Amino acid sequence: MIEPEKIALTASEVDRLVGDRIRRRRILMGLTQDQLGESLGISYQQIQKYETGANRVSAGRLYLIGERLEVAPGWFFDPAKSDASSDDFEEIGSSRLLMEFVRSFARIQDERVKSVLVALVKAMADEDTVMPETTNGEAHAPSNGMG
Repeated sequence: MIEPEKIALTASEVDRLVGDRIRRRRILMGLTQDQLGESLGISYQQIQKYETGANRVSAGRLYLIGERLEVAPGWFFDPAKSDASSDDFEEIGSSRLLMEFVRSFARIQDERVKSVLVALVKAMADEDTVMPETTNGEAHAPSNGMG
């Protein structure tokens, strides 16, 4: 008898993966659990259960969630199509400050302003950027020539 190939993930693990991807996309879209639930006609508690993998998301519900989060249902299963890498997202976690930033950023209508903000944040986060030090070892901002 030929042994069937081992399945890499269990159904529960897939439920948690899908839930995690729902959570990530919701946060990246600047939505609260309550806002997502309300747009789908379900409670925020149900969204919490989906996101933790406690409740399985039906195909129909996943389709509607994908529409609301502006991704195809397959996106929830394909880590290669993520908007942020797992490492990046784990580092920032579910910080309230991050969620506030994302929600505020999502409300900005001018795409040029959004581009400038992204460039600013990238420049500030760049590891190659080193703040000059004073002789006493304290870092200070570069002079802008204004005094």
